[in-house]
Amino acid sequence: MGEDLALPRDELQFRSTLSGGPGGRHANATRTRVTVWFDLRRSRAFDPTTKARLAEALAGRLGQDGRLRVSCGRHRSQAANRREALGRLGQLLLRALAAPPPRRKATRPSRAARRRRLEEKRRRAEVKRGRRRPALDEAGE
Repeated sequence: MGEDLALPRDELQFRSTLSGGPGGRHANATRTRVTVWFDLRRSRAFDPTTKARLAEALAGRLGQDGRLRVSCGRHRSQAANRREALGRLGQLLLRALAAPPPRRKATRPSRAARRRRLEEKRRRAEVKRGRRRPALDEAGE
């Protein structure tokens, strides 16, 4: 699966479906696309702390049932798609397990940066003011 990652096979569910796209008789009749589901909540492969970290990192990829889904239909053979789907699943989990990025320290803009921002703001306001239609009292009427 991954470099140091080994998931129990009984925790993975596989489903084969028809692949889309061109291909003629073979592609229209054989179920070559493979979808792999991995139930993170019920997995015995990770301790609760690691599961929580994975759930946070993969929040956008997890279904409502807590399962991670990976599909592959790129190859003509089901076995090749199965291998690639497992590889993608492993990569996803390894990336999610990598050290989280360091937290950003809140900083304040420097005095010079604030001054530049306000000067630019005044310039833009002046440009926009120049685009306005002159008022009646300014036009001399």
